[in-house]
Amino acid sequence: MMDNSEKNNKMKRADDGSIRLNKWISDAGICSRREADRLIEAGRVTVDDQPVSMGTRVRKGQKVCVDGQPVAKEKQVILLAVNKPAGVVCTTEKKWGDKTLEELVNYPKRVFSVGRLDKASEGLILMTNQGDLLNKIMKAGNYHEKEYVVTVDKKVTPDFIRRMARGVPLKELDTVTRPCRVEMAGENRFRIVLTQGLNRQIRRMCEYFGYHVVRLVRVRIMNIELGRLPSGQYRHLTKTETAALMDSLKKSENNTEFRYQQVDSGEESRSKKTGIGSQSRSEKPRNGSQNRSAEERAKGESGRQNPGDRNRGKSQTGKQRMGR
Repeated sequence: MMDNSEKNNKMKRADDGSIRLNKWISDAGICSRREADRLIEAGRVTVDDQPVSMGTRVRKGQKVCVDGQPVAKEKQVILLAVNKPAGVVCTTEKKWGDKTLEELVNYPKRVFSVGRLDKASEGLILMTNQGDLLNKIMKAGNYHEKEYVVTVDKKVTPDFIRRMARGVPLKELDTVTRPCRVEMAGENRFRIVLTQGLNRQIRRMCEYFGYHVVRLVRVRIMNIELGRLPSGQYRHLTKTETAALMDSLKKSENNTEFRYQQVDSGEESRSKKTGIGSQSRSEKPRNGSQNRSAEERAKGESGRQNPGDRNRGKSQTGKQRMGR
């Protein structure tokens, strides 16, 4: 809880029009807020030609530079769909000589990735120059769908599919994954739709059941599909895709509690419109859940019906279906 002095200081900062430096850099399309923090820590950012530290706030009119180059927010909105090959990293850091996504795309203007795919994974990733778009898409509470096709090292069974869909305890992260939609796509393949992005989530989920991921391809983010985009190539989003994406972001923002209530009450006709038919109120933290182990929480989830079974195949737009 903040005391009165902290609240007053926060209100004063809001009144003076200043914003955090990492947000300024993100809004300018340089990188994500997390990457901006790394740039600040590395001493690569200055404000009015002076070195800065984490937590610095800036106001309109101040000169912000990254690596000596002034930064300012781009007025043109750039949205790219990229087919990331395995072996390419989504960070701006080059610690081990890896090829970065930015180098792969080599776009004439500064763009950065919306979220990440780990080095061994491939498929669809979005890139933009708009930090606010990144934050809205990545916000886990908005329940935006991401669909993957996964190949594993042994036969996929109906029991494996059911247990993956119910939620899997991840000891390393001390959590249980949200219930999700999963279905078979071949003897050693399955499709999965997630609404969260935990570190190495699908790989960890498979490992829990003794499976090893051989290949992992992301094929959809919300209404944007990978389609036949060649590996290592990018394309601009169409006007139709961009309009649908913006509409989904606008509708989902600050509206998660309403969607929880829709699904939990069984109002399927309305939940179809939100694309959250595969989620339930059980995914929200419950009182005392922090004091239970991941396995105990998983047991509590396994006894519940997976709401995704009621609305299987519904996507963010209501038109995409798994297994097409």
